[in-house]
Amino acid sequence: MSRIKTHVKKGDEVQIIAGNHKGKRGIVTLVNAAKGQVVVEGARPIQKAVKRSEKDPDGGIKTVDGSVHISNVKKLG
Repeated sequence: MSRIKTHVKKGDEVQIIAGNHKGKRGIVTLVNAAKGQVVVEGARPIQKAVKRSEKDPDGGIKTVDGSVHISNVKKLG
C-alpha cells in the first residue's frame, strides 16, 4: 500500500483560498488523502441529521465541520 503525499497534515493552520468560504482560517482536523479532502475546524459548518443512539441520546440536527478539497487550502506558517 502506497501513501499519498499531501501538503497539509492534521494540526496545520490553513486558509481557504477558493470557493464560498474563501479567506476563512482554521486548524486541519482530518485529512483524507485518497479522496483529496480536508476538514478545517470552523471553516465550513454544515447541518447534519443525527439519529438517536447511546452515544447521542437526543439526536436531532447537529452542526458539524464539512470537508474542503485539498487544492483549495493554503498552509500558513
